[in-house]
Amino acid sequence: MSGHGQPIPMTARPGHPLSGVAHVPGDKSISHRSLILGALSVGETRVTGLLEGEDVLDTAKAMRAFGAEVEKQGDTWSVHGVGVGGFAEPSDVIDCGNSGTGVRLVMGCMATTAITATFTGDASLRGRPMGRVTEPLALFGAQSFGRQGGRLPMTVVGARDPLPVTYALPVPSAQVKSAVLLAGLNAPGETVVIEREATRDHTERMLRGFGAEVRVEDSAEGRAITLVGQPELRAQSIVVPRDPSSAAFPVCAGLVVPGSDVLVPNIGLNPTRAGLFETLREMGADLTFEGLRDEGGEPVADLRARFSGALRGVEVPPERAASMIDEYPILSVVAAFAEGPTVMRGVRELRVKESDRIDAMAVLLRAAGVEVEEGPDWMIVHGRGAEGVEGGATVSTRLDHRIAMSGLILGMAARRGLGIDDGSPIATSFPAFETLMAGLGAALVRG
Repeated sequence: MSGHGQPIPMTARPGHPLSGVAHVPGDKSISHRSLILGALSVGETRVTGLLEGEDVLDTAKAMRAFGAEVEKQGDTWSVHGVGVGGFAEPSDVIDCGNSGTGVRLVMGCMATTAITATFTGDASLRGRPMGRVTEPLALFGAQSFGRQGGRLPMTVVGARDPLPVTYALPVPSAQVKSAVLLAGLNAPGETVVIEREATRDHTERMLRGFGAEVRVEDSAEGRAITLVGQPELRAQSIVVPRDPSSAAFPVCAGLVVPGSDVLVPNIGLNPTRAGLFETLREMGADLTFEGLRDEGGEPVADLRARFSGALRGVEVPPERAASMIDEYPILSVVAAFAEGPTVMRGVRELRVKESDRIDAMAVLLRAAGVEVEEGPDWMIVHGRGAEGVEGGATVSTRLDHRIAMSGLILGMAARRGLGIDDGSPIATSFPAFETLMAGLGAALVRG
């Protein structure tokens, strides 16, 4: 699959139960950060288990453009860093493809170095707002010049004499938090990010692992993350755990396709990322964690998902949204097969992802015969329970990998299957999705 080539129409049809072992890709969030922090370190960082999807490969290209040496050696990626503040000015535009995480984190890590860089991306990324990142970066002294509405292409002029900042996140966002912390690396003194709701904490964990001083404290305003600027980051060896957001797809398929029993090994269960699995168990899912352990500072387990024919709708606590924001599309698919309504609130962030994911999933589910209500920051899926989901439609993925995969999972369990207009975006995060699901017994057809 290619996220930047010709559209690839695909259809998922109901068939045999899914069974077997699903080896999903490495964690995308950790993969991005491994390359970036490796490039900002002194020495050689070696990374195994890196997700080799297009999003992460675009971040690798960006790090090369800023002067780091990044190459693949067998199954290991090697990053020879240039140190904090050592980025060179790129000679060409930085194309971040489809990756909102990649472009926002890269903007952050160059914003306090006196260089200029221009960023672009594919049609989806060019439509996403960058102001949420460029506004706090301006506090350091960086300047940004983009299209109307703060959209790509955008030129960022790094601060010549950066100042440390204290910044309270207006909305929960690990991308914005991480961009500010990465910018703070090359600013003197202490940079502080305050978040009212905890978001994924991979950046804080990895900064400590590379030798930065990071403190996390509860305050009256919320959770305060303090970074001491201008450290010398030390190169590391990193083993990337497997991605819980990717694991969500075979796990949820196992729950809704009758007779299925799927094992998904070595999944990262960082508490800031595991909200989906908690929600699924509240819905009555036959989902178990086997071999709970710790690898490289991250909790890990093998997930076993068995068909669960008596799922029930639940109300997902709004405060859980940050720990599962990317999983609401596939949760809405599971909700379609549950008995009664599943209520999802506090999910405004879904409106500004690769697509408007609330609207995209509402349209998809309605086309499959499922009743959906939606508002600015909420969505209610009225599950069909024992009646089952009809399916039979062909729907638009809107250049969004998670909409594409969610639609195909629904098609595996719907009576008449489901078609999508374009499966090519799946390559941005899960290039082996088609092969992996077919290996479990899914009936996927191109064209």
